[in-house]
Amino acid sequence: MVRWLVVWCVLLALLVSGCQRDETTTDAAATQETVTLSYANFPPATTFPCVQMEHWKEQVEQDSGGSLAINTFPGGTLLGAKDMLAGVIAGQADIGCLCMSYQPGAFPMTTVTELPLGFKSSTVASSVLWDLYQKYQPKEFAQVKVLAMFTSAPTCIMSQVPVRSLEDLAGLELRASGIASQILDKLGATPVSMPMSQTPEALQKGLVKGLLSSMEVLKDLNFAEYCRYETLTNFQVYPFAVVMNLEKWNSLSAQQQEVLTDLSREQALWTGRYMDAHVADSLKWASETYQIEQINLSEQDQVLAEQKMEPLLANWHSAASSRGIDADAVMADVLRLKTQAEHTLTKGM
Repeated sequence: MVRWLVVWCVLLALLVSGCQRDETTTDAAATQETVTLSYANFPPATTFPCVQMEHWKEQVEQDSGGSLAINTFPGGTLLGAKDMLAGVIAGQADIGCLCMSYQPGAFPMTTVTELPLGFKSSTVASSVLWDLYQKYQPKEFAQVKVLAMFTSAPTCIMSQVPVRSLEDLAGLELRASGIASQILDKLGATPVSMPMSQTPEALQKGLVKGLLSSMEVLKDLNFAEYCRYETLTNFQVYPFAVVMNLEKWNSLSAQQQEVLTDLSREQALWTGRYMDAHVADSLKWASETYQIEQINLSEQDQVLAEQKMEPLLANWHSAASSRGIDADAVMADVLRLKTQAEHTLTKGM
C-alpha cells in the first residue's frame, strides 16, 4: 500500500512539472512572435533593386528562423523614389530602398561614389560604397538605420546612331538623370531629363536618340529594340542604400538586429555580382535578339573624356568640404578601396 502511494506521488509530481514546462514553453513562444516589417521600393519588380530586395527578404526570414517576416512593395506602391527617405523616417514604411542621386544634397559624402571614377563593375563599386560607409558612419544617415548599400552597374551609352568617338556626341540628345546629365553636358551632348518609364516613347518619337544608363535595361526594359548601338563608356554608377526606421529598429530584439546587420556586406556583394552577371546576360540577349553593335572608345578619347569630366570631381570636393567633410581623405579612401577591391573581388570576372 505504501509502495503504491509513493509511485502515485512520483507520477503526480512529474505531471505537474510537465505542465509547468509546457506553460513556460508557451510563454517563450509568445515572446518570439513574428515581427512583420514593410519594405518599400520604387522601380518595377523585375529591376535589380527589387531583385535584391526579394533575395534579402528570403535571407532575413530564413536566418531569423521565422521571427522576422518582410512584406515587400515594389514599383512605388508604398513610397516613391523621391519620398523614400522622408517616408521611412516618418514610419510610412519600416524599410526603404533609396537612390542617393534622387535626393540632391542629402548625401554629400557617400555620393562621391557616383562620380566618374572609372568603376568597371557593380561588384567593386558596391564593395567600396559599403566599406566607405562603415569607416566614416556619415551623419547624413543619422536619422535611419542603414541595413545595406550597393550600386548600379557602370553607365554606358545606348543609342539609335553609333557613338564611335566623342565627336559623335556633339549635340546628341540622350536621356540621363543626376550626375549622368552633367557628364553628358561636359562631353558636348544634350542631356534630356525624364523618368525612365517615358524614355521608350521619347525614343519612338525622336525626342531623344538614346540614353546614358547601366545596360541591364537593354533587356529589362527592352531598350535594345530602340538602341542598336552600345558604347561601353563605364562613366559612373548610381549608389543605393537600404534604410530602416530608427524606432522600428530599436524595437527589435538583439538577436533580430544581429540577423539584419550580419547580412549587410554579404548583400552588397551579392547585389554587385548579380548586377554584373545580369548586364552580361542582357548584352548577350540583345546581341542574339537585335544584333546590337558594341563599341569601345579609343584610348585617346577615354583620356580626353576623363579630362573633360574632371570639373565634376572638383565640384564634389568643394561641396563636400563646405559641409565639413574631409574631401581629400574620403577621395583617397575611395580610390584605395577601389584598387583593393579590383584585385580581390574581380578575379575570374
